Amino acid sequence: MNLKKVITAVMMFCLLCGTGFALQEFKADKAHSSVVFSIRHMMVSKVEGRFNDFDVTIMADTADITKSTATAVIKAASIDTDNEQRDTHLRSGDFFDVQKFPDITFKSIAVKKKDNNYVLWGILTMHGVAKNIEIPFEILGHIADAQGNIRVGIEGKTTLDRKDYGLTWNKTLDQGGLAVGNEVEIKILLELVGKK
Repeated sequence: MNLKKVITAVMMFCLLCGTGFALQEFKADKAHSSVVFSIRHMMVSKVEGRFNDFDVTIMADTADITKSTATAVIKAASIDTDNEQRDTHLRSGDFFDVQKFPDITFKSIAVKKKDNNYVLWGILTMHGVAKNIEIPFEILGHIADAQGNIRVGIEGKTTLDRKDYGLTWNKTLDQGGLAVGNEVEIKILLELVGKK
């Protein structure tokens, strides 16, 4: 048998068995992935939104997840809260200022095991401000699809203070309190595809 074919077969076997020895690139399948957030509104409810345009790349060590790396780019102008007037305001200089700061980026620093799940540490740069954050996440499952690609599901959650990134616009309500909360809850649902 051809030596190249033997090596390829061994690498695929190791990958599928979870004992691989090389990094493999995984990309988010955007049709089955989402980056969503929620924030308090007028002290009584929460408004949800999402970013529709993003790219996520994971370089996964299939033998040891903690040796994997992650990068992401989110287009700030793709913010979508199902209200065009509000979205236009969010894109303006009062909030994301998308003309000046078009990209929200993330680059991982470390991945650590925590109980049965993991925590991803990295640098989030938004509105021109870079901050270290952590994202606890779990691996929901993995399969080989009909084309032989490996698909992996991941769910991560974190909370940010928007003021840390210079997103400070607010309005005081007549009866007291603020129109917009400061804490932003973020949920990341990814279906990652590793090409065969």
